Amino acid sequence: MTNPDAGEPSSPGKVALLFDPPCAGVNAADLRRFAGHAHKLACLSGPVDILISGDERLHELNRRFRGKDKPTDVLSFPTQDGKGGDLAISADTAAANAIRYGHTLSDELKVLILHGMLHLAGYDHERDNGEMASREQVLRARLDLPPALIERSRKPARLKRVARLV
Repeated sequence: MTNPDAGEPSSPGKVALLFDPPCAGVNAADLRRFAGHAHKLACLSGPVDILISGDERLHELNRRFRGKDKPTDVLSFPTQDGKGGDLAISADTAAANAIRYGHTLSDELKVLILHGMLHLAGYDHERDNGEMASREQVLRARLDLPPALIERSRKPARLKRVARLV
């Protein structure tokens, strides 16, 4: 991926964010700042490029790289050295989850970015006996984010009457 501002790959230790297509109601500068902070908290030192796209694109990537024929919320592609990588996030799934869990689309994208950054740092909730879940919970609380993916997959969703999608 390339940095949409510079048209070049992100530099070491930096985070680049690309919306394809644009995501209405999301402050890209704020999300880019958050991603940079999450990058540091995940102890990543290499570049991370983040694509925020739609379910169709994530479906294609999930099928191609994981052999799963369905869309997903976030995919991570770590570098071999474990210092950075790429994230792909579905804005469509994020918007649906924001409504389902009663928070903003921006907050849901932040939850997904944090989750993906931890995967890039080597955490794997499917195999680590709760280590990633614990780390994600601590960071989520520190960042004042809504419940994390791992945490809410263990509990039924609490539906709220109105979700702000700003």
